[in-house]
Amino acid sequence: MELETSRIFLLSPANCSGRRGRQLLAPRSGSELAAGLRSPRGVPIGDLFSFVSSLYFRGKLTYARRFAAPPEDTGGVHVITATSGLRTPETHVTREAVRAFASGDIDATNPRYRRPLERSARALAEQTGPQCEVVLLGSIASPKYVDVLLDVFGERLRFPAEFVGRGDMSRGGLLLRSAAEGAELDYLPVFGAVRRGARPPRLPPLCRAQ
Repeated sequence: MELETSRIFLLSPANCSGRRGRQLLAPRSGSELAAGLRSPRGVPIGDLFSFVSSLYFRGKLTYARRFAAPPEDTGGVHVITATSGLRTPETHVTREAVRAFASGDIDATNPRYRRPLERSARALAEQTGPQCEVVLLGSIASPKYVDVLLDVFGERLRFPAEFVGRGDMSRGGLLLRSAAEGAELDYLPVFGAVRRGARPPRLPPLCRAQ
């Protein structure tokens, strides 16, 4: 009997230095999420990035949670951060961490970003084993994620084929639709892949439940 392939997802981060990130850090912000950030416990990274990045990150997180099939005792979804490597979406962060994310330079040549990511990626690679697929939900056109992750995961690192040529909002909509329909996308190895392509046709409107 053939065993099912184990699979985990790595999610590219949200930009905390934009308008929504500044809104959360404003001292008088009255939103529930901003109040949570001011508390000693903080808020989950998944909630934070879903607010900051809106559709795109929400699509990535929803899709990854729907289709993750991790090995036993391993989280199926891991979020790339600007200064703290990989973290599960349930990891709580405070205002201080958000300020660090906002000031961090996500660049493969930046040690403050690269070293924590390398350390946590290597630990995850060892924990999951060589048979587990690692799917990057993020841009492969830029080296800021791919150069680091390929060094660690090699040919295990994959990405959705349907991402090529799409912008962030289109990817977010595609992922939400796929999760709602229970239709997993096709994955290709990042190594040797065509990283840029023609823009595909726009997605038709997603039918909402009555």
